[in-house]
Amino acid sequence: MHLKISLLAAVACVLCVGAVQAQTTGLDLAKSKACMACHQVEAKRVGPPLKSVAERYAGQGDAMVDYLAGKIRGGGRGAWGAVPMPAQTHVSQEDARLLAEWILSLAPAKQ
Repeated sequence: MHLKISLLAAVACVLCVGAVQAQTTGLDLAKSKACMACHQVEAKRVGPPLKSVAERYAGQGDAMVDYLAGKIRGGGRGAWGAVPMPAQTHVSQEDARLLAEWILSLAPAKQ
C-alpha cells in the first residue's frame, strides 16, 4: 500500500514539475528570442501582454498554435493597434511553435 501511495505521489510531483518547467522554459525561450523586448507576460509594453494574446485565442483549437507561430515568424499589423509586429525570421518554425504553445498556456483555466 505504501508503495502505491509513494508511486502516485512521485507521478504527481513529476507532472507538477513538468508544468512549472514548461512555463519556465517558455519564458526563457521568449527572452532568448527577444520577445520580451516588446512584450511582457501581464503588462503592456510595445506589444500586447502575452496573457491577453492567450485569452483572445483560448479555446479556438489546435490551429491556433500554427496561426500564432505564423504571426511570430511573419509579423502582423492591426490586430492589436497601430504598432505593427515585425517579422521575427530569426525564430525557427519549431521555436515559433513552442512559443505559441507557451503563450496559449498562459490563458486562465476555464471554470
